[in-house]
This record gives sequence, C-alpha cells and structure tokens, in this order.
Amino acid sequence: MRIHEARALSEEDIKKELESSYKELMSVRFRLATRQLNDTSQLPKVRRNIARIKTIMHERELTRSKE
Repeated sequence: MRIHEARALSEEDIKKELESSYKELMSVRFRLATRQLNDTSQLPKVRRNIARIKTIMHERELTRSKE
C-alpha cells in the first residue's frame, strides 16, 4: 500500500489494515522459520507497511491534539 492510498483511508479502515498487516507479518515470519518463504524481501516490505500505517495514525493523533 502506498502512503497516499493509506492517507485516504478512514480511521477504522486504517486500524483494520494495521491488524491485517500484523497477521501477515506473523505469517511471513512463520514461513521464514520453516524455510517456506521464497521471497525474502517480503519481510521488510510488511514491516515498512506497518511503519507507514503507524506514522499516519500518529500524524492524525497530533493534528487532533492541536485542534
């Protein structure tokens, strides 16, 4: 997910996306541990996606506190 796509999501959709990203991260880690992961670059991609989502959530929290 790109940053501009994530910023367009509602608050609830962002939380759902974060939850699904954490599930995907767990799945990727499990596949890595059992040597079933073919694309090793998938782990950093999922972690970056989680970081993007958390950044957007933090930005929104800061804008709400300033108002």
